[in-house]
Amino acid sequence: MAQHTTNADPYGHYIDGEWVSGSGEDTFESTNPATDEQLATFHRATENDVDRAVDAAADAAEEWREHSYIDRAEILWEVYNELRDRHQELGEIVTMESGKEISEGKADVTEAWHMVEWAAGNARHPHGDVVPSEIASKDSYMRRSPRGVVGCVTPWNFPVAIPFWHMAVTLVEGNTVVWKPAEQTPWCGQVVAEMLADAGVPDGVFNLVQGFGDAGAAIVDDDRVDTILFTGSAEVGHQIADQIGGEPGREAALEMGGKNSVIVTEEADLDVALHSAVMSSFKTTGQRCVSSERLIVHTNVYEEFKNQFVELAESVAVGDPLEENTFMGPAIDERQVEKFRRYNDLARTEGANVLVDRAELPPEEIPDGHEEGSWVGPFVYEIGYDPDLRCIREEVFGPHVALIEYEGGVDRAIEIHNDVPYGLAGTIISEDYRQLNQYRDYGEVGLAYANLPCIGAEVQLPFGGGKKSGKGPASAREVIEAVTERTAWTVNNSSDIEMAQGLSADIKTED
Repeated sequence: MAQHTTNADPYGHYIDGEWVSGSGEDTFESTNPATDEQLATFHRATENDVDRAVDAAADAAEEWREHSYIDRAEILWEVYNELRDRHQELGEIVTMESGKEISEGKADVTEAWHMVEWAAGNARHPHGDVVPSEIASKDSYMRRSPRGVVGCVTPWNFPVAIPFWHMAVTLVEGNTVVWKPAEQTPWCGQVVAEMLADAGVPDGVFNLVQGFGDAGAAIVDDDRVDTILFTGSAEVGHQIADQIGGEPGREAALEMGGKNSVIVTEEADLDVALHSAVMSSFKTTGQRCVSSERLIVHTNVYEEFKNQFVELAESVAVGDPLEENTFMGPAIDERQVEKFRRYNDLARTEGANVLVDRAELPPEEIPDGHEEGSWVGPFVYEIGYDPDLRCIREEVFGPHVALIEYEGGVDRAIEIHNDVPYGLAGTIISEDYRQLNQYRDYGEVGLAYANLPCIGAEVQLPFGGGKKSGKGPASAREVIEAVTERTAWTVNNSSDIEMAQGLSADIKTED
């Protein structure tokens, strides 16, 4: 394992090309959720610190947009190379701070360099569209220009990848950035900021403020911030949508939560179904916005699937996330553990038949030296479908999984899947292509899978959902819509003026 060191003194913010302590006196800690050990200390941003960061971003915006796409992308190639060179080290930092097992920690870094590669490479690809005009002597085409200052607020569960979803495209498109990482993973934020600073991003173009929700709210409240890119809870995202939606000239792309499902039809390959369900439900300890908390299984295969899934849930390896043989690490913190347990109790109250209860792990299952960590294991139950049950409608964000039996055609499974306020992700397991296509056409999801887990994000694909799960994907090509203004540009190549739709261009006078 690589050696990781942190400052003895608190880390600060990166504003206008300088590392600063900020105007406040409060600090906060980053802790390892597997051990509850302190990793580093950080200054907590105030509204004044956010104001200073937005000032710097606004002042730098005009000069930054005058750089070519290629010049802007060249800076990010430096970050791309550093992410690759430090893959193992940074993967371990992600794991130590977020609790994800080590293959996931490393994959987080890989996803980050994939996003940087996509954004920087896109700088040399064609931009804009030539649009035919009704008038032969006219040329029409689309151009994009940066919106200005972009505020990025990112979550703890993908503390390196998601910041680059937001910021790589934003910077290449010519915007400046004010970023607040999650308060649970500020060390990852510090490392990302160091990379961008070392790569030579001009002063004020990239700014980091460390802190809590009040700092994020200050970014949202500042009307000099032209676009907000947010990935996080539905509760906060909906507040941002309500606020930004009422302010002309401002934009937001919001990727939020889900109550996702795996549909297992009577035509499923059960090996594929079980593998997909375990991955979807328990990877990242169920703490992905795309994790599945509902398994909707046809009555013909229900008992066989249930018995095998329960066996796997009872035995899935929970342990030290830095160990290669661990499948599930800890929850992020005690607050999330308490929420998980509240929803487990709610399921019991609402009539669940509990099949697996590893919510409180016995001491022998907790790794030596990790007794103070935020440990949980799978909680699995079966329950009769009722659209009024909260336990199958509300997101838990943990390894809390309901088995729901259905009868009839695949349209019934899709109906149950859709009957939640969210529309983020889901998968269908079936060997019948007609069933797959029925789900493809009628499943209310932004991220749909067939014969796969409903997790995974390839950076060239948009990542986001509908209903209460989001507003505009905050990654890849789709995020360009949120961080640029589009102009339809029409040029007349004739000395005469001719209008479309038959509109007369004759100027008529009384003479």
